[in-house]
Amino acid sequence: MTLRGSLAPLAYPVGGCPSRAPVVRESRPPDAPKPRLLDRVREAIRVRHYSRRTEKAYVAWIRRYIFFHGKRHPAEMGAPELTRFLTSLAVDGKVAASTQNQALSALLFLYREVLEQQVPWLDDLVYATRPHHLPVVLAREEVRAVLGEIHGVPRLMAFLLYGAGLRLLECARLRVKVVLFRHDRLVLLPSS
Repeated sequence: MTLRGSLAPLAYPVGGCPSRAPVVRESRPPDAPKPRLLDRVREAIRVRHYSRRTEKAYVAWIRRYIFFHGKRHPAEMGAPELTRFLTSLAVDGKVAASTQNQALSALLFLYREVLEQQVPWLDDLVYATRPHHLPVVLAREEVRAVLGEIHGVPRLMAFLLYGAGLRLLECARLRVKVVLFRHDRLVLLPSS
């Protein structure tokens, strides 16, 4: 039985090192095009088991970097272009320091892991400034007043956020597994 077009032929190497077992790999058909840059980035991220959200963010930053420089290939660019892009984020875009750090991490991943190029130290980089404000903490009475004004599903979510210390996305993805009425407890599991 033959499958058409969906499976690549297998390559079985002959010989090799006698102390190691031969390796079996799928080879790309000779007429197959080389994977595009962003596909290579996605593959490198998935091989390292990064989260899907990290993959999405890194690909978005790399795409934005490429468009910032007029669709030039990153292999043709280097430290000056990286510095110009990251400085532009801080100065023109007025992004937060954590946003600039995420963009820097994505681009360093691109150059080190995908293009296999070392990036020299970025000397003239203008860093985004971190805000100097203290977080607002509500008193217990203020929390009760706020929670008293919320109704329905948002109220339940607010109680879980406040009482269990969940993050918003964690709370939104919860599902009820077991209700224990005797103990006034819910057993919650994250959705898969």
